[in-house]
Amino acid sequence: MASASTAKAERRLARYTEKRLAAARGEKVPLTIAGWVRFIARTIAIILLLLLFVPLHYAFRILAYGSPFPMLFLRYTARVVGARVEIVGTPLRRDVFFIANHVSWIDILAMAGASGTAFVAKWELSQVPVIGWLCSLNRTVFVKRENRMGVAEQINALKEALADNWSVTVFPEGTVTDGHSLLPFKSSMISVLEPPPPGVLVQPAVVDYGENSEEIAWIGDETGLHNAMRIMARRGTFKLRIHYLEPFSPEEFHGRKAIAAKSRAEIVERLEANLGKPLRDYQHVVDAVRYKPPASETES
Repeated sequence: MASASTAKAERRLARYTEKRLAAARGEKVPLTIAGWVRFIARTIAIILLLLLFVPLHYAFRILAYGSPFPMLFLRYTARVVGARVEIVGTPLRRDVFFIANHVSWIDILAMAGASGTAFVAKWELSQVPVIGWLCSLNRTVFVKRENRMGVAEQINALKEALADNWSVTVFPEGTVTDGHSLLPFKSSMISVLEPPPPGVLVQPAVVDYGENSEEIAWIGDETGLHNAMRIMARRGTFKLRIHYLEPFSPEEFHGRKAIAAKSRAEIVERLEANLGKPLRDYQHVVDAVRYKPPASETES
């Protein structure tokens, strides 16, 4: 019986792996009938959550500042799409700058649902119907990564967020990876910590999907819509651990590059401990952050 169960699990993993690789190549992976049923059911559940929490949010804002309902909406949405979130460590609630690795759009649902944090996100996301509006409810700070002339303005927006006692999360890789890799950190948005606002701490965080990392990850040439449909059509649930590491004072480090290096070292150590092996080179070209895997660099 055990061997039959193992063989079934291996066949299921092989099917998922085949679909994931095809999606990463930019191919459209058709959903099964059961997959469409799961996708539609989860979409309806998210709409129902919106209908519940959005009116509560606006009603609460009439009476007080700092509504808890965006956090609750994101927390339950993460659960609807299949994530079973486990928090390891204690996230700070305010006056904190989280620095995390990035695997999936689900990271945002889970981390905001766990801590109420706001995020630094690409400006293009603000232009997506409904999604941009939802991000604004959670106080997202939108940035244009390619707009070097606007960096000072973006840093000021982050400083205002921190001055308002928010927690803010940044993904300094500038893109998503596969849970087995970690790109160099772009330290430009950590410039908000030069000098650090009074009392603000940095807390590195690690998102870990375990054995499901590569399947869940939004990588390669797969579109965001295709990834969302693929994940929401997926059978069953998956575990997502968020490790909140020991916070540190940015005042103890000299500048954003030192802060980025300290955070990256902490995240690498935790990821490698979780995987039980060293991280590998990321194997996809990412033009947005000017990254090419070593093999591609050698070939060119």
